[in-house]
Amino acid sequence: CNTTVSELLIPLAWTTVTQQLRKVPDIFFWGQRKRFSTMPEIETSKRDSELFSPPSDVRGMTKLDRTAFKKTVTIPVLKVRKEIVSRLMRSLKRAALQRPGIKRVIEDPEDEESRLIMLDPYKMFTHDSFEKAELNILKQLNVSPQITKYSLELTYENFKSEEILRAVLPEGQDVISGFSRVGHIAHLNLRDHQLPFKHLIGQVMIDKNPGITSAVNKINNIDNTYRNFQMEVLSGEENMMTKVRENNYTYEFDFSKVYWNPRLSTEHCRITELLKPGDVLFDVFAGVGPFAVPAAKKNCTVFANDLNPESHKWLLHNCKLNKVDRKVKVFNLDGKDFLQGPVREELMQQLGLSKERKHSVHIVMNLPAKAIEFLSAFKSLLDGQPCSSDLLPIVHCYSFSKDVNPAKDVQQQAGAVLGISLEACSSVHLVRNVAPNKEMLCITFQIPASILYKNQTINLEHGEDPPLKRQKTDNAFSEGKAQIALNT
Repeated sequence: CNTTVSELLIPLAWTTVTQQLRKVPDIFFWGQRKRFSTMPEIETSKRDSELFSPPSDVRGMTKLDRTAFKKTVTIPVLKVRKEIVSRLMRSLKRAALQRPGIKRVIEDPEDEESRLIMLDPYKMFTHDSFEKAELNILKQLNVSPQITKYSLELTYENFKSEEILRAVLPEGQDVISGFSRVGHIAHLNLRDHQLPFKHLIGQVMIDKNPGITSAVNKINNIDNTYRNFQMEVLSGEENMMTKVRENNYTYEFDFSKVYWNPRLSTEHCRITELLKPGDVLFDVFAGVGPFAVPAAKKNCTVFANDLNPESHKWLLHNCKLNKVDRKVKVFNLDGKDFLQGPVREELMQQLGLSKERKHSVHIVMNLPAKAIEFLSAFKSLLDGQPCSSDLLPIVHCYSFSKDVNPAKDVQQQAGAVLGISLEACSSVHLVRNVAPNKEMLCITFQIPASILYKNQTINLEHGEDPPLKRQKTDNAFSEGKAQIALNT
């Protein structure tokens, strides 16, 4: 925008630019949006940090003292008659103070018939700071544009959690910007430099997030047999029995004894949407039921398994809670035993049915750290003559990768276990970024009959069965090179 353009015209100019940018490809617009639209946000944040920041002497505090956050700031105010406040505020949106937690209209301590409207201290300095339209409405309502100063006392309640932690932690250090919410529990993953302040951080998270009554920190990686982790209660109650709502389903469990990650909500939904009524789902590492329950609600036949006795207990509970217990068969077995036992028996029955069978068989293996290793259980799993290729089970196997090309890496890992190449007959979905240079992915493919059935010839190059090549066009997952579908 030309520097001579009035401030009133800037929003209109920006709207025009935005409309033009939206006509070009999404990637280009994303780059433009990041370049232009974040600048006002950065300026606003910087301004707020100068005036609306806690006192400097709270730096280094390790035990929360809420009284130490008192601070007095000078704010410009406009005195008006109380009966016209509502009408006037609609016309002073630009000039009024926009600060969450601070009232924009307060009582006048010197005149009970008047009110004081808080104004933006970075825009409003004198009566000349009002725009022409604003001055006109003030004149119509017989309000003097004279701006006066008001001493506003800020307290702990007026500061955001990020502002408090930024003021307390050593200058320049990373500040906690978010956490995983599991019912009433805030699950944090603190870094080493934040540990001396852990109890203060936990209390701030409870204070500033309604409904949070407990804050915990993970103190080890999920590397044990049962996929749960040790945690430390930083502040609040020690009750880990919680209830969560995800994709319109309710789950209850003891968070200290099972695995639950709210960041996988979208992935749970994605897999469920792939299923059709009548399909069969084998959930090898079912946890407390985030795949099994929605699938059963969709009238699928579900076989759900988890080795952790606590997960098994809550899986049964959640099936009853969501009224799908008659549609889900629950097991408490090692993943390999589940595949070579109940899964094998059911597959022998399902794949031996009439060729007119229209439903699909899906196998979900959500244990990213080790699931690929369990693919070996599919080798020569079934006896008899191979079924039609379009009836072969569809596997959704999760894995982590730190490779530069994570999709290819996961394909090669899975292919190595099965002894075939999956690069031409699988798709890879990027689930989420777990850590810097570490991705969680899901590889989807149909198990070739040459792998699944005993005494079959394997085509190592393409991972397919020569007699069934003619049916390859019917395979929804044989689409050339794998594509990463970004999780929106």
